[in-house]
Amino acid sequence: MKFKYLKYILFVFATSLCSCSDWLDTMPKDRVSDKLAWESYESINIYLNGFYPYIDRYGNFGNSQFKGSMTEGLTETLKYGSYALGPKAGDANAYVFTPETMSPTGNLLDTWSTTYERIRRVNEFLVGLSKYSQLDEEDNNVVEGQALFFRAFLYFQLAKRHDGVILYTNMDLQKDKPRATAAETWNLIEEDLDRAAELLPAEWTGSEKGRITKGAAWAFKSRAMLYAKRWQSAKDAATKVIELGKYSLVDNYAEATVGNNTESILEYNYQIQGPNHSFDKDYATFGEIENQGGSGTPTQEMVESYEHKDGGSVDWSAWHTEGGTTTTPPYQELDPRFHATVIYNGCTWMDNVMENCVDGTFGRYMGYRDETYAQGRTTTGYYLRKFRDESNTDLVTYKSTQTWVELRLAEVYLNRAEANYHLNKSGEAVADLNVVRTRNGFGIPALAPISGGELFKAIRQERKVELAYEGHLYWDMRRWKLAHVEYNNYRVHGLKITPSGSGYNYQYVDCDLQDRKFLEKSYVLPVPYDELANNSAIEQYDEWK
Repeated sequence: MKFKYLKYILFVFATSLCSCSDWLDTMPKDRVSDKLAWESYESINIYLNGFYPYIDRYGNFGNSQFKGSMTEGLTETLKYGSYALGPKAGDANAYVFTPETMSPTGNLLDTWSTTYERIRRVNEFLVGLSKYSQLDEEDNNVVEGQALFFRAFLYFQLAKRHDGVILYTNMDLQKDKPRATAAETWNLIEEDLDRAAELLPAEWTGSEKGRITKGAAWAFKSRAMLYAKRWQSAKDAATKVIELGKYSLVDNYAEATVGNNTESILEYNYQIQGPNHSFDKDYATFGEIENQGGSGTPTQEMVESYEHKDGGSVDWSAWHTEGGTTTTPPYQELDPRFHATVIYNGCTWMDNVMENCVDGTFGRYMGYRDETYAQGRTTTGYYLRKFRDESNTDLVTYKSTQTWVELRLAEVYLNRAEANYHLNKSGEAVADLNVVRTRNGFGIPALAPISGGELFKAIRQERKVELAYEGHLYWDMRRWKLAHVEYNNYRVHGLKITPSGSGYNYQYVDCDLQDRKFLEKSYVLPVPYDELANNSAIEQYDEWK
């Protein structure tokens, strides 16, 4: 594996302290006592830096979104190959086959207690800052702005799962406290982000580079306000990000999620000595690491979502025929974003021509339920390329250090496009979609003017393809209230690829073997039993009574 010198952006531990680097140093240097905590900008930052790992926790490389699994496993785009329960194994399959197992006493999408503990820490910081800070006004403002962003970020994790939640904004911790309304919950999130944007700088330099910026606060607001259905607020926030003029789409889509570029608005970086993650090992192709990898793989439904590179849909009917076909699928004709996202049979990965087929050497097919664990094999005929580090060829020795990009400019354009659609600004919505589609002239053709249902369909298409596997689709389908319509009585598919003469036979196969389901009541996730048992003032959501 080749390692290049990395400039790490974010502090990772509450004990981090930077003294000589041009970027935020991620290695702990010292601790501060309670007595000294509020005396200097440096010591307060040691405290503040403990919140930055929250960006990691709720991303694809953390474990607070779906206990380590990707929520795409609950959609038509990703299939986990194992049927034994476990994160990055059979948990996602269990939740789509038997969603009735979700309850107030057991919910893998639950993050209630952990998130409230993190909110308490942020509130403790804000109260201490207000009471004891000896900083001047300018330094105090930027510190407060970062903390407010994190409080909004954490409440968003609760709000997108539930309806109104319990709101704490200080350390007057009332034991028995009722839920706020959904509107009150979104009000707090919006107010915290507005205040954060007001206090934060447009950019940081030197050793502070990588901290939360004004642009990050607005970008996150553009996301949050779509969930709140506050279309004008979402549009205005996205416009402010774009008008800053500090971000631009990268030409090459494959670089869009690697971080440290003009498209990245907020990211979290890792390092070999820690913190790091295991994404490469978990999603490795067959042959990279013995008996591991292939946890989740792209489905045929996802592959068929990609348009022709010259625009328009691709006819896949020839590959749906019984018994299969020896005709090579039209991979080379697909949207360039496909090639940056999916490892397919015949493509090159780590200098090897992939053989995602029965008995393949580099890549290998396994029918779902043929064995308990995938162990590097694919049940769909594909592997995930996006987020993988192709230079990491020794997964036994080295952990993964790929950056997690929480916010990037393409999402902001798509957020604004959706807001414009709801505001009946069809022309502006299409213009935003086309900025993303054409990607500085290196993407696919622009859309012609459309409106109504066709426009919403195009918005869904762009979010699905552009933001593929970035943790949005499942939550989008929930907030659009489409999951109970489209995620019921369906199955995902793949291609069973078998060597045939000098080529292959491609057979369309059922990768689920039973129908998937989505319970309408699970649009609102339940209040956990522990909260109900310890809070006499809270009431369970109607859907779960």
